[in-house]
Amino acid sequence: MGLGRYPEVGIADAEVRAFEARKAISDGIDPIDARHALRASETADQAIPTLKQAAEKVFSDIKASWKNKKHREQWINTLRTYVFPKLGERRVDELGPADFAEVLRPIWLSKAETASRVKQRCHAVIKWCWAQGHVRANPLDVVDHLLPRQPAKRERVRHQPAVPWRDIPAFVSAHLELKPGDTGSSTRALLPFLILTASRSGEVRGAHRSEIDLENRVWTIPAYRMKTRAQHRIPLSSAATKVLEAVEGDRKDLIFTGPNGGMFSANAMTKFLRDHSIASDTPGRHATAHGFRSSFRDWASENGYARDLAERALAHTIANQSEAAYHRTDLLEQRRAMMEAWAAFVGGVAH
Repeated sequence: MGLGRYPEVGIADAEVRAFEARKAISDGIDPIDARHALRASETADQAIPTLKQAAEKVFSDIKASWKNKKHREQWINTLRTYVFPKLGERRVDELGPADFAEVLRPIWLSKAETASRVKQRCHAVIKWCWAQGHVRANPLDVVDHLLPRQPAKRERVRHQPAVPWRDIPAFVSAHLELKPGDTGSSTRALLPFLILTASRSGEVRGAHRSEIDLENRVWTIPAYRMKTRAQHRIPLSSAATKVLEAVEGDRKDLIFTGPNGGMFSANAMTKFLRDHSIASDTPGRHATAHGFRSSFRDWASENGYARDLAERALAHTIANQSEAAYHRTDLLEQRRAMMEAWAAFVGGVAH
């Protein structure tokens, strides 16, 4: 057995190493095997990542699956905010349930939805570490036992504040009447179109003229722009068509252009509602642009329209897979009459 190279290892050191090797043999241990095992252990220790290193590796592998940049960045930013300051520099094989409970506890009840997402993302990171052989268990599987019970999800859901449907005509008349000089860069064109079509904010802000068939009065939103990733057709009412005709269209294919000539920001309409102090059905909160979909849904129910028509107008996915497999029509023409009635109501005509 070699004891080291002279002069790096002196005579005295060699004698000490020889004594330790003979003692190991007397204890029934092969000193060469023990030395190999120690070196293998040290190499393995160096290969085990910190939690931050593991999380950034997982993020780099999965971030391409998100089309929405905001959602993509939220994944890693929540870990940077809530987890890395305390656990980021620790090796993943050193972390246990109590460590993750410590970072989750401050937000577990006060920010239940955020805490749940942080837990899910940590779970995904440690699951990757387990698959790589860096850990032998996932502490996130049992961390709930160290934390108080969260409210059931249905108890903490906060719906988007909406203008009560009966107040819509007065709101439109007071704040959204198109005035001389208003163009596509005005929220007074963008917001009425959103209300009249019961569409999501992103669908309206990103609307292109190539999607509009004015002759047949149909707006076809391609699948890649839809939350459901399925093409959606909207029958355009006379009022919705007039909004489109009032918008300048000589600059670019984008229908509604913001102050800088590009697409409106996500908060443009909500800011308009907040700046005009538009009250909602939720005490203490201003109405939101998304809330007009809820206003439309309530109006449809109160006025006797079939649930299927209203749900398809909102492009909601059919939850029952069997029903979805057989019910493939989008009921476009049946919805046309409903959207005309909605437009008449929004414009102040009794229905």
